[in-house]
Amino acid sequence: MKTLLTILGLCATLLSMGQTQTGKASFYADNFEGRLTANGEKYRHKNLTAAHKTLPFGTKVRVTNLANQKQVDVVINDRGPYVDGRILDLSKSAAEQLGFVNQGIAEVSLLVLDAGDGKGTVPVTIQDSAPPDEKEFYDLDVERKNPGGFGVQLGTYQELVNLIRMADNLKTSYKKKVIVQVKNVNGTKYYALILGGFSTRAKADKFRESIRNKYPDAFIAEFDRIR
Repeated sequence: MKTLLTILGLCATLLSMGQTQTGKASFYADNFEGRLTANGEKYRHKNLTAAHKTLPFGTKVRVTNLANQKQVDVVINDRGPYVDGRILDLSKSAAEQLGFVNQGIAEVSLLVLDAGDGKGTVPVTIQDSAPPDEKEFYDLDVERKNPGGFGVQLGTYQELVNLIRMADNLKTSYKKKVIVQVKNVNGTKYYALILGGFSTRAKADKFRESIRNKYPDAFIAEFDRIR
């Protein structure tokens, strides 16, 4: 345990010296709005903040989406993410600036611009693991479907947790039927998230236009063709 803490501390020190770190980033689900972060602040999706396992609170970090080279500067105010391979949990507005909200996860690099002082209402502690949020429960009513008509595909995901979070948010926000299509590409499973139930292409296109600002990459899926 001491060795692990030493390694984590060394990683934080190297980052504070301006080194980069690469890995996967995710973003907070909408139901985290208003919850307290590890430094005692309330999470607000409009603020450019992030969670990191070891960097001191107040650290300013530049995050680059390696897929499109978009960048955003965020401030560390929380601990996490506690998922293997993840290095950062971003606020939703930060994820939007990086252009990966539809995907749910992105490969990123981060660079420390300004080392934080660790000040906050809650002391900083280095952790090597932690259980997921015990309040994050979802009621799943799964039924195999053979849909017809048209849908609007918003994104494709590999990780089920991101799929479930997005499906929950979309169902609440748009009051539309949420359909998941399972795809197998070169032996890897992907999950397409589709808002469906449109009887005509014109109705689907009208809905797609209404969400274009938020989901610019959304497109119409004709169920009869993708079965």
